[in-house]
Amino acid sequence: MVNPVAGLGGRVGLKGSDGPDVQARARELGAVPRASERASAALAELAARVGAPVVLTAAGPMGEDAARAAGLEPDVRYTPDGSATTAADTVAAARALAPDVDLLLFAGGDGTARDVLDAVGSSVPVLGVPTGVKMHSAVFGVGPRAAGEVAARVATTRAFTEAEVMDLDEDAVRSGRVSARLYGHLLVPDAPVRVQQRKVGSSAADPYAVGGIAAELAGRVGGGRLVLGPGGTTRAIAAALGVDVPVMGVNVLRGGRFVAADVNAAELARIVEADPAGTWIAVTPIGGQGFLLGRGNQQIAPEVLRAVGPDRLLAVATEAKLAALGGRPLLLDTGDPDLDRALAGYRTVITGRGRTARYPVQGA
Repeated sequence: MVNPVAGLGGRVGLKGSDGPDVQARARELGAVPRASERASAALAELAARVGAPVVLTAAGPMGEDAARAAGLEPDVRYTPDGSATTAADTVAAARALAPDVDLLLFAGGDGTARDVLDAVGSSVPVLGVPTGVKMHSAVFGVGPRAAGEVAARVATTRAFTEAEVMDLDEDAVRSGRVSARLYGHLLVPDAPVRVQQRKVGSSAADPYAVGGIAAELAGRVGGGRLVLGPGGTTRAIAAALGVDVPVMGVNVLRGGRFVAADVNAAELARIVEADPAGTWIAVTPIGGQGFLLGRGNQQIAPEVLRAVGPDRLLAVATEAKLAALGGRPLLLDTGDPDLDRALAGYRTVITGRGRTARYPVQGA
């Protein structure tokens, strides 16, 4: 089951896709839906592992298209009334499919997870294919192929656990506040490494560590431009550099001043194109999940990462933030598997002034 508009607002910097007005604005800004493509990748991985699974689905962009793109012949059990699908269609489709499936695989974000919970509760095992902007819930595979891999395990290993569904207030995010609450629990396959963790809220960062990271960044970037990804850690770093930035959004700085604020992917590409060799990118992993790229910072698109180059992509995190991952790797889900492979390996994470850690990074 696919939410066709999930993640639509990511690369255009809208920090979510909930609501028809936001979706319309995203399309005006040139957003391209990718949920079906990611769902198809998950189904293709599933089929490669178990042969031809029996796929029950909803019509057209709600799942049928993704199944056919993966080379499968689905059994359509639900057809929406109109071309523009709604949350009510997600609920209705989930209820139509749930009685006859071993696993309800859905492509979407936190909003879709809430709709699935409303539809089926914990009566059927589910798993999300991550297609949203910044997913706080612990019910998604770490990437599309990982979701297909975990789904394949259900054929032989029926081990499930309850996982949190988080309710993120997108309007609050757009105004600069991150407000999330526990919405409930879904039953998901028990695969801790391949199913993402719940996003852990940031505690107040050690000002000495953050100040040291800021000083280290300033020394490395010099007079160049610094693309600063979103997050509480990067906001604290910006403050140490003398700039007030919102906790969400991608900003471009030079010498303690704004070059551009809250840019989308197209705007960032134009800025970087003027001088890719003079641009640095600094991103911080999402607390508890470890995503370095592809969650909440989709504005930093693959073409920008390729133009800047891997040597000027800087990972920043306090030592406490890395320790909280419990040894789990940092994750990449840029939407470009070749780029994820090129960036994977052991990378240097800046943890303070003159302090770094070598940490494993892998594609999701």
